[in-house]
Amino acid sequence: MADPGFWNNQEKAQATLQEVKSLRNWLDPYDKLSGRLESALELDELLQDGSEPEMERELDAEITRVQDDVESFQVRSLLRGPDDFRFAQLEISAGAGGTEAQDWAQMLMRMYIRWAERRGFEVSVLDESEGEEAGIKGAVLEIRGSYAYGFLRPETGVHRLVRISPFDANARRHTSFASVFVYPVVNEEINIELRDEDLRIDVYRASGAGGQHVNKTSSAVRITHLPTGTVAGSQAERSQFKNKATAMKMLKNKLYQAEVEKRDAHKAELDATKSDVSFGSQIRSYVFQPYTMVNDHRTELKIPDVQKVMDGGIDPFIEAYLKQGGGSATAAA
Repeated sequence: MADPGFWNNQEKAQATLQEVKSLRNWLDPYDKLSGRLESALELDELLQDGSEPEMERELDAEITRVQDDVESFQVRSLLRGPDDFRFAQLEISAGAGGTEAQDWAQMLMRMYIRWAERRGFEVSVLDESEGEEAGIKGAVLEIRGSYAYGFLRPETGVHRLVRISPFDANARRHTSFASVFVYPVVNEEINIELRDEDLRIDVYRASGAGGQHVNKTSSAVRITHLPTGTVAGSQAERSQFKNKATAMKMLKNKLYQAEVEKRDAHKAELDATKSDVSFGSQIRSYVFQPYTMVNDHRTELKIPDVQKVMDGGIDPFIEAYLKQGGGSATAAA
């Protein structure tokens, strides 16, 4: 799968590089918060000599902002895994149920895009397979932002939807499932070498939007790593060359994750978590009818405003999971 000397030859260099990045990611925000707190204390001392309504309002506003930032810093302090600082590759797959499940998968895709946009992260759709009537069969997103992988790790699992299906003429309630799995994005400093004889590369016509070009040329690419059976595909670009490069990057992300799990001391826990990613053992339920409620079954956190959650408001679930111990339990996920 990887160069046999990959971990032995590069482990020390990678550990040093990750340690420097990790320390910088902690020290910079800490220094900024410390500086703002000192400024607030100095302003408070000035106000001891007399009342200045405008300065008092400024101080109150700054205290509120600092409190919010300290809380965010505390949550991020739970992200201590060696890959938590990386960008994230998020893979969504519709479960059984045809159009209803495929529509649910697309709703989840929109939810994660909205969440990323709220945080100022960049999102790229690396691959997307459209459903026959509506929704998507699956999609792969790359979310680029500081600690994107660490924040999104808790989203791995099966997500369950309960609603009156808009695709059912009899307006019956349906239950649908979609699975989510999150990988760290492997940067170029991680050298995973793949042998040509271990790869099967298939090209095919891209589906979905894109004009006549995608329907007439075999621009989509699927790469299979034969020793492990790992598959990655891309049809987002018009160019077969670009799709091949993207699929290769996605494949390396998956293989890197598999390699990390093999050498991680918590491998048994991670394997148990992965085995739960099956339709029927959900981590979260989203109920639209007969009432509205989003319930995380791991933390028992319940939020009645389902529309707010679907618009990207998933931070309370992520924070509850990390505070419960998810940050340390899967630190090397």
